[in-house]
Amino acid sequence: MSRENTHKLSRRGVLKAAGGLALAGAAGGITSAVTAGSAGAAPATFTHPGMLHAYGELNRAKVRVAAGNDPWLAGWNRLIANSHAQSGWKANPQATIVRGGTGENYGILYNDIHAAYQNALRWKIAGTTAHGDTARDILNAWSATLTTVTGNADRFLAAGIYGYQFANAGELMRGYSGFDLDRFKRMMLNIFYPLNNQFLTGHNDACITNYWANWDLCNMNSILAIGILCDDGAKYDQAVNYFKNGAGNGSIKHAVPFVYDDQGLAQWQESGRDQGHTMMGMGQMGAFCEMAWSQGEDLYGYDNNRFMKAAQYVAKYNLGQDVPFTTYTWGTGQNCAQQSQTVISSASRAQTRPVWDILHYHYARRRGLSVPHITAMAEKGRPEGGGGDYGSTSGGFDQLGFGTLLYAK
Repeated sequence: MSRENTHKLSRRGVLKAAGGLALAGAAGGITSAVTAGSAGAAPATFTHPGMLHAYGELNRAKVRVAAGNDPWLAGWNRLIANSHAQSGWKANPQATIVRGGTGENYGILYNDIHAAYQNALRWKIAGTTAHGDTARDILNAWSATLTTVTGNADRFLAAGIYGYQFANAGELMRGYSGFDLDRFKRMMLNIFYPLNNQFLTGHNDACITNYWANWDLCNMNSILAIGILCDDGAKYDQAVNYFKNGAGNGSIKHAVPFVYDDQGLAQWQESGRDQGHTMMGMGQMGAFCEMAWSQGEDLYGYDNNRFMKAAQYVAKYNLGQDVPFTTYTWGTGQNCAQQSQTVISSASRAQTRPVWDILHYHYARRRGLSVPHITAMAEKGRPEGGGGDYGSTSGGFDQLGFGTLLYAK
């Protein structure tokens, strides 16, 4: 753990528990008030940058790349080779984005978001103003143009995935000359947040368990990111409290319904569905935990490292090994008709997604825990790329990536 984050956790522990914070043994992580389910999680003052990349992570990448050190340099070379990371990228803003149903055009949005994010990283790490200008211009173009995100039920996926990704790009550009942060915040608050909130509170008028964990998680991510971007403690609390106590499948005990403590493993909610979406879940929950960590909140270790055990489970199975599986039963549709999965799905097994380095470097390096399966998956995918490196369809843009560059320690 960096000195910076050690300070934050201690400060937050004092704020939240009046000295009640206890450092548990390595297996237990951080306990007591930091992992309590109480409301009021938001920090008194938000840290900026404070989402997927806090100052310490960005500065480490900057120093290590400049020194020519691997694996940071290998991660950097993956970034600068990506077509989205070029300063010649021109935004193509739309007034209406449609995901699901007639007139789909959401690919335009996710390509521009990843271009903004990747150019912002190049500016943050190398200081090249051409890339900073490009990121700024993309964000400004969209905040001046976008009015609606719509479509069938998939509109909630768009609002969630692209909401938290957009907010992360905006957070990196905070304070950049000419970036209209106030207008960007209004776009996030008026276009993305209402859909995020609508989904978590109403689930598209379906049974609370109808939608897979990723649907909740991406909308939780967007609300958390918007809360940080806008220094809005109520939204931050809404997201964190849902993670701890929410009724839908994105909350920790629903996303990880079965724990096998004797094996250090835990079953993921989508494991009986397919492995592509299961690994997407690793990226979605990993992003949520990292954004909270940047604000001094340890959700990685929440409930005795419940997410870590799930990530170990997913990694172990996708490395070709056997894992236990408990029959998973849930309610579907509007009448909660029950369905069950009795075996783990091998569909998309061993798919490559840039979701493992963020987990490896947290659990194995920050915390010093033994996570051999997570580590092996991370080593297989290194150096991680980002949007544009994993195909042109939406699945290749579900996560921002570049974990090797940004989290190596």
